[in-house]
Amino acid sequence: MGTILLGIFILVSLINLFYFFSFFSFSTSGTKNKLHPEVPVSVIICAKNEEENLKNFLPSILEQDYPNFEIIVINDASTDNTLEVIEDFQKIDPRIQIVNVQNNEAFWANKKYALTLGIKKARNKHLLFTDADCAPQSKNWIKEMSRNFQPGNTIVLGYGGYFQHTGSILNKLIRFETLLTAIQYFSYARLGSPYMGVGRNLAYTSTQFYELKGFANHLHLRSGDDDLFVNEAATAENTAICFHPDSITRSVPKNNFSEWFHQKKRHVSVAGNYKTKHKVLLSAFYIFRVLFWLLLATLLILQIYPKIVVGILGVKLITEAFVFFKAAKKLNEKDVVWLFPFFDLFLIFLQLAIFISNLISKPKHWK
Repeated sequence: MGTILLGIFILVSLINLFYFFSFFSFSTSGTKNKLHPEVPVSVIICAKNEEENLKNFLPSILEQDYPNFEIIVINDASTDNTLEVIEDFQKIDPRIQIVNVQNNEAFWANKKYALTLGIKKARNKHLLFTDADCAPQSKNWIKEMSRNFQPGNTIVLGYGGYFQHTGSILNKLIRFETLLTAIQYFSYARLGSPYMGVGRNLAYTSTQFYELKGFANHLHLRSGDDDLFVNEAATAENTAICFHPDSITRSVPKNNFSEWFHQKKRHVSVAGNYKTKHKVLLSAFYIFRVLFWLLLATLLILQIYPKIVVGILGVKLITEAFVFFKAAKKLNEKDVVWLFPFFDLFLIFLQLAIFISNLISKPKHWK
């Protein structure tokens, strides 16, 4: 029996290692110099009750070093002074265009409806999306993201991280989870199977949007304006990834666990609508991570070939540490790497809790 358990453990470990070897496609990749066509760009921001964040972060968009861009700011039926703040910015800078969305009974609290109105307002074909609580980390953000609209590319996946709060374990956990997600979607895209992007830093053409009939196939779902759209539209031929340091945006992270848990519930709730191959690959990654830790604990408790088991654990941790460190160095998240075994284990149980919670009650609104 002990030999059988060890054999299963070795098989599970090899599958885990296979996933992380595939993640080398991003972690060991480099940026390539690309011609910059300087296409006209429409930056689109959807804001709901974001008056303070707009005051803090909209200037970083206006200060972009790019010759031809406009900013579409969508006021999504805010109940605070969001609209007034946008209007004040518009008086200062005419590049700002306003879309004022009123509550619609058929599309109440639906970000996709608001985004669709913003896209229709855009004068330019190349669209670059971010959130009201996001700030580009460079004045070259638009330049670096739009540089990837090479011939044939209609979708560009960027990295949207979170601001660092020194001394906060929750902040490190949030940023580690964001890093792990980025490693996955960047790696899958490099391997020719893009499956998601994040609305904090995402670009695509209006032609791609209209060819797909926008969000029509998942308009009934409250979330998924970014990942479901990419999952449906992205292919190996039309998708580029951008992780140049100047292309990164950072957002305000949740400052308590309850708010973050609710946010993750909303994100996870749409994953069941991914393409079947992506659901299988992502589910298998989670299942084999769970099995690894369960079998590890069982074998060590029963003292079954403990030296072999610890040796396999060491190989796994070294491989993962290499992937995380290389990726974190690219995305400027190095301070979260050292706690990755504990964060990884915690996230496994967190995902299980989110799955059970969503079975009971799924999030109804995007905010």
